[in-house]
Amino acid sequence: MLGMEELKEIIEITETTVECPVKDCSEKVERQREVFKREERFKCPKHNIYISPTTFEYSSEAENLLWTDAGDKDLLDKIKLVKRECRMIRDNSEDAVTWNVFRFLEKNALVNNVLSSIAKISLTSSSVIYWSYSQEESHSYSELDKARILFGEEICKSSEPDIIIETDRVLFFIEAKLTANNETPSKKDIDKIIENPKKYTTGGENWFDSVFTSDYKTIIRKQKYELLRFWLLGTWIAKQRGLDFYLINLVLSDREKNIEPIFRKHINETQNRKFLRITWEDICKHIMDSTLHRDKDSMIRYFKNKTIGYEVNEKLHIGKLQRAFSIL
Repeated sequence: MLGMEELKEIIEITETTVECPVKDCSEKVERQREVFKREERFKCPKHNIYISPTTFEYSSEAENLLWTDAGDKDLLDKIKLVKRECRMIRDNSEDAVTWNVFRFLEKNALVNNVLSSIAKISLTSSSVIYWSYSQEESHSYSELDKARILFGEEICKSSEPDIIIETDRVLFFIEAKLTANNETPSKKDIDKIIENPKKYTTGGENWFDSVFTSDYKTIIRKQKYELLRFWLLGTWIAKQRGLDFYLINLVLSDREKNIEPIFRKHINETQNRKFLRITWEDICKHIMDSTLHRDKDSMIRYFKNKTIGYEVNEKLHIGKLQRAFSIL
């Protein structure tokens, strides 16, 4: 896996070429634009990575993942049967980071510890659901499927939290962000989504009115459609399960700093349902502070070495490497 230690801090970018980002490599490839393409003309022949001005893709998914033993591969294969899209092969992949971090927590029995600290309550059991795949049920999480249908979604085009964790006391929905933000839908799609509310405002005997203080159109115009759906479905499922509910927005420490007050304006929080912002760096600190675990050093090195592509300066014809996490 390539990171801060292996990559050039600055790469040369011209109108027609991009320099390979790996240190001590003099190869240049044709510059690609708009949609990323995995074509030979964009591939470094020495390092077998497909390059664009802002990022690169590995030849295989396994090169971007920390946990790839037989059990991990088997679980990933099962996840892909229900996951709507699988984007783990690119350097700045949010999915790859989510897998690497949460699979570590699960394999090392740290999930309860981390969530107990976040929720400030003692949790004794937990089940990790990756992209709606339930390991206990061996298919998509049935409670989520029920909620999707109740609120008018098609299963193949439905809301898909990155991580769901069901514990003995709390249901957690975790929406992870790396380079993307919470502004959904795009401004060009707002009117279309307003015109088709599905059953979000009427399903579950008007459950929307119980958990939101703003109307549907207002929240969509504020571009909080994704968070709206997760709050709606998550609070409903928690109610059916007799659990408290936390919607966690997991972000980089220097981003989305005001997301809690921004989204809280629209929702009805109670003692039993809460919206929280936490950071990847918070999770890293939990790992650092934990007792010795298998692969702990590898996980910490990953946090320190992880990159999220290059920031392009067209005037200077360069790209500047971006560190993912504020951890030194």
